[in-house]
Amino acid sequence: MQIDEIKFKTGDLVKVKYGTEDPDFGNDISGWQGNIFEINDGIIGVNWDSHTLSNFPEKYISQCEEDGLDWEKIYLPRDDIEKSKLHYLANDLEQTINSIRSKHQWDYLGDAGKRIKKILGHIDYEDYFAILETWDKYLNNNLSLPFDAEVSEYQDKGPLQQGNKIRVYELIRSNENYGIIIKLRLNRKVYHFPLCDITVINKKSNNYILIDDYCTWFANR
Repeated sequence: MQIDEIKFKTGDLVKVKYGTEDPDFGNDISGWQGNIFEINDGIIGVNWDSHTLSNFPEKYISQCEEDGLDWEKIYLPRDDIEKSKLHYLANDLEQTINSIRSKHQWDYLGDAGKRIKKILGHIDYEDYFAILETWDKYLNNNLSLPFDAEVSEYQDKGPLQQGNKIRVYELIRSNENYGIIIKLRLNRKVYHFPLCDITVINKKSNNYILIDDYCTWFANR
């Protein structure tokens, strides 16, 4: 049996020793605690407990999301942790994790994620229809209609094809599969088409940012 398995075992409640820094960002994580889920060649995997997660600095979670790192757990050398007997009365772990995910789910998208977060931050991230309704209301209140756009996505069939120049007149409804549906004109004909498949031609316009953020959300929902 290895020496680290004698000292620690899976499931042990441990805390980070004083003066220890996060190996990725260099911030002080002294006293953070959780339960061991893995022991491998002197490296310990720790799942943070709900008390630690609830007291995470907002910037730390955002950094993890932007860099594609797990904030729910960490791997540390054996010498950086010690056993803990301090059990906190805290929220359910799964509930705490879901609450943090809901608040920070768009951080990894950078500036677009920050804008999306302002629009959707108050909504349950699993309530798809409420999110669609919020997008519909937000875009109707902020878009300047009509505007010129282009079909940006490949179409398997139909009269509209990638590269077509179109004019958008109205947001008409929401669809479970295709998101917000718009009314547009191509030449002399009017069509209904998914908003997620277009891009605004004038990249310097506010419309471009609004539609691009919506399309980014739709592609990552």
